[in-house]
Amino acid sequence: MTSREHDNPAGKPPPGGPSHATPPNPSGQWRDGDALDPGLHQDLRGKLDYATYLELDRVLAAQKPLSPAPAHDELLFIVMHQASELWFKLIIHELQAAIAHVSMDNLEPCFKILARVKHVQALLTQQWDVLATMTPADYAQFRPYLGPSSGFQSQQNRMIEFLLGLKDQRLLRFFDHAPKLRAELESLLTKPSLYDAFLRYLSRRGLPIPREVLTRDVSQRYTAHEGVVEALALVYRDPERFWDAYEMAEKLIDVDDLYAQWRFRHYTVVERVIGMKRGTGGSAGAAYLRDLVHERFFPELWTLRTRL
Repeated sequence: MTSREHDNPAGKPPPGGPSHATPPNPSGQWRDGDALDPGLHQDLRGKLDYATYLELDRVLAAQKPLSPAPAHDELLFIVMHQASELWFKLIIHELQAAIAHVSMDNLEPCFKILARVKHVQALLTQQWDVLATMTPADYAQFRPYLGPSSGFQSQQNRMIEFLLGLKDQRLLRFFDHAPKLRAELESLLTKPSLYDAFLRYLSRRGLPIPREVLTRDVSQRYTAHEGVVEALALVYRDPERFWDAYEMAEKLIDVDDLYAQWRFRHYTVVERVIGMKRGTGGSAGAAYLRDLVHERFFPELWTLRTRL
């Protein structure tokens, strides 16, 4: 026994210490006997509180299962997709900010923005693991009540694709019933994507981006060009000279890579739950998703790696 233990055999708090013998709780949670922090706001009448700021009454009332009873896993299905749409909203916000920065030749803020997008994408991919706990029998209990609704109709997912350069005017027709959603999507169709903005930045830096790439119709899907591969090779062979462009290119690859991972996990979960049945929206289901896995937003950044 140490001299300190001899002096205080009962383990009583030292003079000037806390008045009760309960040791600090490392979890940060209060236990019986703990004193509340006197700085905490307890009377919130007439003041802004957490639930009001986040409008949780509306958010938590937005999960409305349609199946009788309802089926137990329908709440999981709704929450997972609603959460995805909230993250999509943030990605759109960040990508639009990135395009604005690149257009002003200011790449540095984009590094943080695209790093954030990457982490959101990783979270979205991990969400599929939660949905994968739903068995085919679980899904069958409420699938008939979904009608023709489908993730294929996610307007925000289409906005992300358009912002990254994967454009298809035919997709607008799926929003003819919702003029506001169609107008938002159509406005992005005619604006330069993030990749368009980046290639124009490279041109302003003196890199030989082909003129036909710079003057292309941005409402059309971007297609790879050998001249862009050659221009990007100059960046990758001299990263110190073109550091901002080099770093930006790697951030774009991150986004493209994570998007492919998200697509692949989507495909495997769908096949796991419904096999090769057609989707509720009429698509080929898992077969359609499987074909999307190898889509690339920034094709030259992938081709470049073989050339270096």
